[in-house]
Amino acid sequence: MCGRTCLTLGPDEVKHACQYKSSKDEKQKTPEFRQEFNCGKSYQPSTNICPTDVTPVLISSNHVSEEPTDSSDRVLVPMMWGMIPFWHTGDYKNHKLTTNNCRLETMTTSKMYKRSFEKGQRCVVVCEGFYEWQTTKELKSSERPAYYFYMPQNASVEITDAKTFNDGKDVNLLKMAGLFDVWTDKNGDDMYSYTVITFESDDKFSWLHHRSPAILETEEQLADWLDYKRVPMDDAMKCLRPATSLKWHQVSNIVNNSRNKSDECNKPIKAGKRKISNPLMDN
Repeated sequence: MCGRTCLTLGPDEVKHACQYKSSKDEKQKTPEFRQEFNCGKSYQPSTNICPTDVTPVLISSNHVSEEPTDSSDRVLVPMMWGMIPFWHTGDYKNHKLTTNNCRLETMTTSKMYKRSFEKGQRCVVVCEGFYEWQTTKELKSSERPAYYFYMPQNASVEITDAKTFNDGKDVNLLKMAGLFDVWTDKNGDDMYSYTVITFESDDKFSWLHHRSPAILETEEQLADWLDYKRVPMDDAMKCLRPATSLKWHQVSNIVNNSRNKSDECNKPIKAGKRKISNPLMDN
């Protein structure tokens, strides 16, 4: 599963980190950052992002452009984590469903997610990393060791120190496949919201948790997932496969408290306090 992420970059820095090459002429492009949605809720950078928070999400620009555009073009739209059912009425906070994750195995049949997938509402959730807690019967939930997962970085970047990111230009963000939908309130205002796709963990991560988020490791995977006009549903599903290059380290359980936004949340725990419960932890 995936229940917490970290993204400390501001909007302009996220734009720099999400630059890509045009499929037409190979020119470097920077996605626009759209901020006019979400019923007054806005993106706030944080080391401890939780469901119901708003974070930047990549989608095809065709979804928000008034005029048809190249479906391979991208735009960043801040969206609320936790998809609001399109059929929900009343206050968006009161649908009482847990929709921060979507199971891949039932995505194409679910009343909640099938419509979004069929409409091509595929998105990519960008972050510096995500947190996961080791599932074990021996420990209470509050005592389970927490880990921070992220993509490999070049030698000049320290993933837990945004000062090394060069305004976002050098950091390799982690990108998770998701679905989004648009819910409209009684005043006609739109709320964009998303869910992160998960599947059964493979042998590499089953020691930690039985579910893993669908991570897009290559530019080809990312482009195919977003370009819903060029890539049909069946082919898009092939983009969702276990990650092979993730890095991780154990972090303090201060991250357990969703109100704790300390800079220490994503830092490795100090030597001598680390709890090793699986050989794979020595990543």
